[in-house]
Parts: sequence; C-alpha cells; structure tokens
Amino acid sequence: MKQLRELFSDTLIYGVSSVVVRFFNYLLVPFHTDVFEAAKYGIVGLVYAAISFLNVLLTFGMESAYLRYAENREDAPHVFKTIQLGLLAFATTVCLLLWLVMPALLPLFNLDPDTSGIFMLMLGILWFDTLSIVPLAELRLTRRAWLFAVIKFLNVAVNLFLNFYLILALGFGIEAVFIANLAASLLMTILTWAFTADLLKGTFKKKWLQTVFMFGWPFVPSGIGFVINESLDRFLLNAMAPENAERLYGEGVTPEDVVGIYNACYKLAVFMLLLVQMYRMAWQPFFMRHASDKNSPALFGQAFIWYNGFSALVFMGVALFREEIVGIQIPLLDASLINEGYWAGLEIVPFLLIAYWFHGWYINFSSGVFIKEKTTVLYKITLMGAVITIIANLLLIPHFGMTGSAAATSLSYGAMATTLGIFSKRVMAVPYRLPESFLFMGVIALLVFGESQITAVLGMDPFTSRILIFVVGMAITAVYLKILVKDLDR
Repeated sequence: MKQLRELFSDTLIYGVSSVVVRFFNYLLVPFHTDVFEAAKYGIVGLVYAAISFLNVLLTFGMESAYLRYAENREDAPHVFKTIQLGLLAFATTVCLLLWLVMPALLPLFNLDPDTSGIFMLMLGILWFDTLSIVPLAELRLTRRAWLFAVIKFLNVAVNLFLNFYLILALGFGIEAVFIANLAASLLMTILTWAFTADLLKGTFKKKWLQTVFMFGWPFVPSGIGFVINESLDRFLLNAMAPENAERLYGEGVTPEDVVGIYNACYKLAVFMLLLVQMYRMAWQPFFMRHASDKNSPALFGQAFIWYNGFSALVFMGVALFREEIVGIQIPLLDASLINEGYWAGLEIVPFLLIAYWFHGWYINFSSGVFIKEKTTVLYKITLMGAVITIIANLLLIPHFGMTGSAAATSLSYGAMATTLGIFSKRVMAVPYRLPESFLFMGVIALLVFGESQITAVLGMDPFTSRILIFVVGMAITAVYLKILVKDLDR
C-alpha cells in the first residue's frame, strides 16, 4: 500500500495542478462559444485536430523513449542532448515541408489564402511544443511535479490572458486563439529548457540515437492511430452531406455548424480526460520504478482497480448532470459554461466519457509492454482502432450524426483496451480481473443510459432520479473496490 500511496501522491499533485490549469483553460469554452458562431468555432476544432496529429509525427515517441532510457541518471545527459538535437532537426524539416504544401492543405481547415496566417501559427505552435516535450518528461521522471505544475499553469495563464485581450480589447477574430497559444508555447519551451539546461552538457551519441529511434518509432503509428480516434471525426463530420445535417439538426444547420457544436460538447469529456491524463503522468514513471519489485503484478492490479473506481464516479457525475454543468453561469463572462446554441450535441457526452475510461485501461495495460520492451504491438493495436474508427464513422454519421461519431470513438477505444489487456497479461501476469471490471463498467453504463426509463418507472422528477442513480452507482463502486482490492491483498 505504501507504493500505491506514492502513486496517489504524484497523481494528486499532477491532478490538482491539472484541475487548476484545465479550469482556467476551460474558461475559453464559454468565451469562444459566446463570441464565435459555430462554423468559426469549427475551424478551431479542425486546426487543433491537425495539431494533435502532427504532434505525434514530430515528437516521434521520444517522450516515452526518454522515460525508458534516462532512468539511468549517468546516461540521462547523453540521451537528453541526443534526443533534443534530433527533434530540433526533424521538427524544423517537417514544418518547412508543410509550409511548402500549405496552399493545398488550406481547404481541409475551411481556410483560404486570406486566413492562411492561422496555418503558419499552427506550425509555430507545433515547433515549440515539440522542443518542450523531453524537458517536461525530465521533470516528471525526476519527480519535480510542482515545477511541472507551475510551468503548465503559466502556459495556460498566458494563453488565457492573450485570448481575452486580443479578442475583447483589440477586436481580433479566431486568429487570436492561435496567437495566444503560440506565445504560451514559446514561454513553456524557454522555461523547460532553462530548468533542464544542465543536461545539455551531455554528448550527442549516434548509439543513443539508434536506440531511442528503435524504441520510439512504434509510437508514431500508434500515436497516429490514437489521433485518428480522437480527431478524424471532426473532418468526417465536416464532410457529411448537407442534407443529412439539416435532417438531423434542423433547417439551416450546415456540416460546419455540426463540427463547431460537436467540438464544444466534446469539451465536457475533459473531466474524464483530466483523470486519465493526471493518472498517466504519475503512472508511467511509477511502473518503471517498481518494475523489478517482487509484488509488482499485484501492485499494478490494485492500481487498475482503484482507477476504475474513480473513473466510475467521474462518468456518472458528468453524464448524469451534463445539462446542469453546461448551464453553470460564469460571472465574469456573463455566459454559461457552453452557449445554449451548442447544446444540441450534449447526447455525445456519455459515449465520449466511456471512450476515455477505456483509454485509461489502455494506459494501465501498457505497463507490461513497456517493461518487457514489446512496444511494437502498440502500433498494431492502435491502427486496428483507427480502422474501427473510420469504418464506424462512415457507417454511423449519415444516420446518427454527432452521436454516431461519439459511439464510434467508444467502440474503438474499447477494442484497443481489450486487445492490449489480453496481450499484456501474456507478457506480464498482472491480475487485472477483466471479467469483473467489464461487468462493473457495464452495470454503471446501464444505470446512466437507462436514466430516462428509470425515471419513468419510479415516477420521480428527473433531477431527483439522477441523484438516486448516482447514489446507487456509488454503492456498486464501493462493493467493487472492497471485494477486488481485498482479494488482491491476499
């Protein structure tokens, strides 16, 4: 239990900082949905989808490679300098190539030559973010969680301030979103380099370049698969037939509007994503530190059970009370959390929360793959997930629109997590108790998706019924934790 407290402690530090950072960053959602029409906000979603995709390509799995090989502190300076110089050359080359083909790519983002500056800002954000990824990994590896948190907070504070200043004071349009992000990324890169500058005293070594390349390259197709699962839906919704958009969402609604609505409501899944991200930040260094412990399988199994318990509470809280959450008024902005004009997409939220819940499973199951250096399986699994995403979106979007896209994301993440879980147990015998965990997730999901039927049967008002469902779900969660954690303690 001492080791689990160490994991929970690091998770809490990352979590508190992430909550604060995400809270301030989330202030941009009511602000942007209040000042931009849905079609314009859709451009923001498309550009950030591309940034997610290109970040995977530019970083080339070097964050994970650094965490793997810099654990030996004698080698850390050489690994650090080798990776940083390699990323600098690679990121610069890719950004130049993208600049050369920019005219052909602009229509994908609903941009034209007059708004091409947004594309250039995107390249700048990508370049700086790439150069900060390994210094941030160093802070995590050496457990400088508070420094990591402060830098992340400053990044968001600058981004937030410039968004409000450029749009409200100077009258900028959506280009302000990316100018602010570029300035914040520049600041974060400077700070992370300053606090890790001593590691640049290492030596660039071809041997290390080959080693980290061999470890990291499977993360590229793997990451691309994840980004397809996360972001391709925006582009596919943007390409949906206009008549389908009007049939599903009303006269005058365009595919561009649908993308904007989807992108806004997608933000509610941030609550589950936040749990997953803060857990991942602590989990990767944690399992590498305890990889050789005699009791590591039981330890990892317990961590998975606890993760499920917290995920269930987040899922129920956000899915059941999503209408109340988006209606929260932000006093300083005189706006609700998401503008009412975007609420048509709230039906996607439970599906996306389940998708991120499964994503946390995937992160848990990755421990055995990392420890046994079987990372090549990751790209196969995520590309499988990408294929599921593409096929499911193409089949479901014409009939169900945004809900079809969200359901496709859940199917994909579920398939990936299950496949990796089965493989991971073969290379490292961790007692994940998958049948019981699937049953637990299924029961919690049935409670949430059956809310309207339960309300009708009980004859209660909807809000009281949702509270009752949440309480029942908490009781089921407590039983799940008590039985399985106690069993793994034996």
